[in-house]
Amino acid sequence: MTIKITSTAFSEGEPIPNRYTCTDVNVSPRLQWENLPGGAMSIAVICEDPDAPSGTWSHWVLFNLPADCTELPEWIMEREELENGARQGLNDFGTVGYRGPCPHGGTHRYYFKIYALDTLIDLPSLIKRQELLDAMEGHILDDGQLMGVYSR
Repeated sequence: MTIKITSTAFSEGEPIPNRYTCTDVNVSPRLQWENLPGGAMSIAVICEDPDAPSGTWSHWVLFNLPADCTELPEWIMEREELENGARQGLNDFGTVGYRGPCPHGGTHRYYFKIYALDTLIDLPSLIKRQELLDAMEGHILDDGQLMGVYSR
């Protein structure tokens, strides 16, 4: 992993502020990244909670971001397709776009993962995390992650 991903909302290993969780307005945090490899044709972002009782829980599935994109602003709208052509899948809550941390108890880790791909993903919006991971197989040039924690 050489792609560096950061956020103005929280730092690596630090608590995710309530604003980005089900406790408050539940909007996506601003994310920035650097060190994308040459040859990237698109970017994918997945946010997941590996500490969920039922197994890894998806909070965000976003793909086909343009390769020249270096950040996502706060509060990406819950639309199937964004103005730049990126597509959003279904999170494990069954909704489109970002849905923030909302654990039933305890402290959970939330990984914001970014993938530089050598292709566009030829799938429609509303796919689930595993479908995206399967489609990305063999096309990941590099990746990176930012982990935040949240307790309720």
